[in-house]
Amino acid sequence: MPNSKAPYYEEVVSLLKSLISTPSYSKEEHLTADLIGQFLTKKDIPFQRIGNNIIAQNLHFEHSKPSILLNSHHDTVKPNAGYTRDPFAAEIQDEKLYGLGSNDAGGCLVSLLATFLHFYKLDLGYNLIYVASAEEEISGKNGIESTLSSLPSFELAIVGEPTLLQGAVAEKGLVVVDAIVTGKAGHAAREEGINALYEALDDLNLLRSYQFERESEYLGKSKVSATIIQSGTQHNVVPDRCTYTLDIRVTDAYTLDEALEELTNKLKAKLTPRSTRLKSSRLPHDHKMMKVLTKLNINQYGSPTLSDQALIPYPSIKIGPGDSARSHTADEYIYLKEINEGINTYIELLTQYFHIENPKNQR
Repeated sequence: MPNSKAPYYEEVVSLLKSLISTPSYSKEEHLTADLIGQFLTKKDIPFQRIGNNIIAQNLHFEHSKPSILLNSHHDTVKPNAGYTRDPFAAEIQDEKLYGLGSNDAGGCLVSLLATFLHFYKLDLGYNLIYVASAEEEISGKNGIESTLSSLPSFELAIVGEPTLLQGAVAEKGLVVVDAIVTGKAGHAAREEGINALYEALDDLNLLRSYQFERESEYLGKSKVSATIIQSGTQHNVVPDRCTYTLDIRVTDAYTLDEALEELTNKLKAKLTPRSTRLKSSRLPHDHKMMKVLTKLNINQYGSPTLSDQALIPYPSIKIGPGDSARSHTADEYIYLKEINEGINTYIELLTQYFHIENPKNQR
């Protein structure tokens, strides 16, 4: 990717410093939403605010055009006890910008904003919609999910997360399941009843080494883990009920419903998902963006970590400056050169995308 000074670099780094200096824990992002809105206002760019989500569209927006979503989040986790620096100081040292949310995902957020500004006034043949979302760190319902009904459908979503500018074209989903095994109560001193705890152990022994039947090209096998178990009321009563909890990380080889169906056919328990919101995803092999990634020699991989990609029901790629290994760590930082490269990379991705002929089945 080009190493020249990226468009709007200084301005968005200044904005990022302000964002770092302003606490924005999930569900408490109103002040950083204000800052992003004020930045757009100074650029004479209209925006919409839905809760703490900020939405802007390019100047030549037309409903007849295909649309591309540029999305990253401005909420953060709370700083952990290991910090040796002020997490809100936004200090620059050795070409690193330190501070909570600098890497996850402030660098991506402002790099995508600079990209949006670069293309804002151009008539591209596409709509570009920028969404700075809230509540990503908790997969909250007042985050990106709350904006989608107000937005057009998307041919592509670019989700900004720190990936070392590699392209995450698949992402694991998550479903938490409550399992109930039913037996028959009886006195523990006599040979009576059906012990639900023992029935559940049959399930748990199977789950301990369970391998899902299908495997992902990018993410390998889906994984199921039993994490909580509860049964019994007193020592002399054979329990007639045992409940356990499953954490299932589902690759793009399955939908959440397909993974649940496979387990339901193997287990004695009745399985009830708490939610099926956090879906697995995969960018189709014949999608235009796959061609762009190949042309630009950008590595493609599968991501085991959740993001707003799980809540966006459109073809998507997760890519951005920074390193996922720094996320949620003490003394979080991002290199300034990573932001510069991030802007240039996003611009090049879209420039190439706009110039590849769109197959008929993509429109």
